Amino acid sequence: MAAKSILEDIKKELESHVGEKIRLKANKGRKKVDEKEGILEKTYPHIFVVKIEEEHLSEKSERRVSYSYTDVLTETVELILPESLSN
Repeated sequence: MAAKSILEDIKKELESHVGEKIRLKANKGRKKVDEKEGILEKTYPHIFVVKIEEEHLSEKSERRVSYSYTDVLTETVELILPESLSN
């Protein structure tokens, strides 16, 4: 039951940053790490969504990625929240 409490704490922390810019590092396996910066768009009961703007050959595109709170708990995804970005 302690893990459930920790997941709720992660969700509450993220809910307080909805609409703010965050940076995330996602472990993609085989020593591949994907670093992105985007806006924390929405939180749901089991996942959260980040809107990412990318530029490819001077063309801007927008996409959304979602991760579970378990990804944060297991450190598959590392989040850098707004107060850390301003430092």
